Amino acid sequence: MPQFKRLGSVAAVVGMTAAGMIATTGTAQAASYNGGCGSGYSVIGSKDVGDGTAYITYNSSNGYNCVVTVSDTPGTAMYLDARLRIHRTDAVWKANEYDAGTFKYYAGPVYIKAVDTCVDYGGSAGNASYIQINYGVHCG
Repeated sequence: MPQFKRLGSVAAVVGMTAAGMIATTGTAQAASYNGGCGSGYSVIGSKDVGDGTAYITYNSSNGYNCVVTVSDTPGTAMYLDARLRIHRTDAVWKANEYDAGTFKYYAGPVYIKAVDTCVDYGGSAGNASYIQINYGVHCG
């Protein structure tokens, strides 16, 4: 059941948040990133998505992008949505291109290998009808 997948201990979330902050020092946008994509990922962008922030990260050693949407009020269950895909013009998102549901901390991670191409990313927090997307960004 997806709504329970991120209800782990507060200590684990605090530890992950601290690790994410240490790994991504130097930028204001990285200060709230929770490290949810794992080691080796650096924040390359973010988008306000209502009651949270969608963070896009990149791992230069494996060529993968990753997106997580982090709640502004950790510990409070709400709708969260994280989206990532290779750039295209249609409005349809495939099941492997997003993670959405009621979570207490974050949605995602969603991964995609995107070397030498552009991606679309974004999400929503708190209001399922308010999905914000950056289209055709982080080309490389």
